[in-house]
Amino acid sequence: MSRQTFALFFGNRGFMPESLVAGARKEMCEAVVKGGFDYLIMDDSLTRYGAVEGREEGEKYAKWLDSHRGEFDGVILCMPNFSDESGAVTALQDAGVPILIQAYPDEIGKMGFETRRDAFCGKFSIEDVFYQYGVKFTAMKPHVVHPLSVEFAENLQEFAAVCRVVKGMKRFTVGCIGARTTKFKTVRFDEIALQKYGITVESFDLSELIYKVGLMQDDDPKVQAKADRLREYTNCSRVPEDKMLILSKIGVILDEYICDYKLDALTLRCWDELHDILGVAPCVLLSELNDRGFVASCEIDLCSAITMYGMQLASQYPTACLDWNNNYGTEKDKVILFHCGPVAQSLMTDKGIVTDHKMFSKNNPGCGWGSNEGRICPFTMTYSNCRTENGKLLVYVSEGEFLSDPIEDAYFGCAGVAQIKDLEDKLLKLGRGGFKHHTTVGMGKMKNILEEAFGYYLGYEMVSID
Repeated sequence: MSRQTFALFFGNRGFMPESLVAGARKEMCEAVVKGGFDYLIMDDSLTRYGAVEGREEGEKYAKWLDSHRGEFDGVILCMPNFSDESGAVTALQDAGVPILIQAYPDEIGKMGFETRRDAFCGKFSIEDVFYQYGVKFTAMKPHVVHPLSVEFAENLQEFAAVCRVVKGMKRFTVGCIGARTTKFKTVRFDEIALQKYGITVESFDLSELIYKVGLMQDDDPKVQAKADRLREYTNCSRVPEDKMLILSKIGVILDEYICDYKLDALTLRCWDELHDILGVAPCVLLSELNDRGFVASCEIDLCSAITMYGMQLASQYPTACLDWNNNYGTEKDKVILFHCGPVAQSLMTDKGIVTDHKMFSKNNPGCGWGSNEGRICPFTMTYSNCRTENGKLLVYVSEGEFLSDPIEDAYFGCAGVAQIKDLEDKLLKLGRGGFKHHTTVGMGKMKNILEEAFGYYLGYEMVSID
C-alpha cells in the first residue's frame, strides 16, 4: 500500500511576524514524516515566505495545487498566525479532498508582538468563510495544537483515516452475486439511491457461477493453487476432497469476478442453491477474502458490504458482518455477535476449522462443507450498518468492545461476546429505525472518523443511536 500524501498550505497575515511561518513550514513537514506520511510543499519563493495571503497568492497556490492533482489525499491548512481567510478560500475552494485546519497555540510568556500568533481567533475566521463558500473542512480538538505535539499526531492519524474513507468511497463498485433470497427481506436495497452516492452495483446471476464451476477441471492449476491456499489459511482436515475442490473452484471464480469487473467489495447469495446443488457453504471463502483485505459479505447483504468497506479503509484491518444473535445470560450490556464462518481469521483467537454447516446439514448431512468455525478475539471495536430509504443512504455508527468471555464449545459458527454500553436502548433504536439483524464490526474506535467521512464529506444521512 502506497503512503498517503498531504499537500501542505501555510496561511499568513502581513502584520504578523514572518518568522512564525518559517518555523511552521519546518515543524509541519517534520510532523507529517513522523506520522508515516509524505507531503507536497510549495516552494517558498513563489509567495512571501512560502505562505498565502490575499487572492493573488491564493491563486498562485491553487495553480500549484492543480498541477499536482491526483498526487495528494488531503490538504493540511496550517495557521502559524491569524492567517488571511480570503487567500485560504481562493487557494483551496477547488481542492477536492478533505482539508484539515490546524492552528498554532499561543504560549504564556510569548504574548508580545514579535511572538504572538492569534491563530485561536483566526481559525474561526477561516472556518466561517469556508462555510460561506461551501468548502468542506475538518477541525479537531484541541482548537489550537502544535504540530509536534502528541495531540496533533493523533489528529493526523484520524485525518488520514478520514481521507482514506473519502477517497475510497467517493466512487466504488460492489459485486452482487445472486439475487436476494426470498425469505431475507431485511437485506433489500435501492440500487439507484446507492448510485447517487457513487456506489455502483454490478449484478451477476448465481446460475452463472454454478455453471462455471461445472466447466472447471479438478486438475486446473488455479483450482489446485486455491485448494493449497485454503489448507494453509485454515484447518480443512475434515473436508472431503470432492467438496474441497468445489470450494476451490468457487474461490477461483470469485477472484475472476473481482479482477474482471474491478470490484472493490462483493456480497454473495450463500444459500440455498450452493448447498442444494454443489453441497458446500462458501463461508470460508468469504473469510479468506476478508482476511486478505477484500471486503465480502454474505446473504446478499450489500449494505453491510458498504459499511465493512468504510471501516476497512479507516482501520486498515479486516472487518466482519455479524448477526445480533444471542443474549449473554442476564448481562444487559452484553450480546453474542455471530455468523456461520465468514469472519477473517485476523479477528479470531486462532485458526478456524472448516465444518459441515450445521444448519444446512441438519436434513442433508454433507451438503454444507465450508463453515469456518472459531471465536472472535477481544478488541475495541466499532459497529455500523446502513439502509436505503426514499433515495437516501442512512447509516449508524457506534462503539463497543469484544471480550474474552467464554462461549460454550457446543456453540456453532464463529462468534464473540461484545459489550456495548446501553445496549438495550440501542437495540430499541435500531429496531424502530428499520435496521437489519446484521451489524458490521471493525477494529478500533472509528465513530468520529466515520461520522466525518460518511456524514460530512460523502453526504450519507447519519442516524444517532447513542
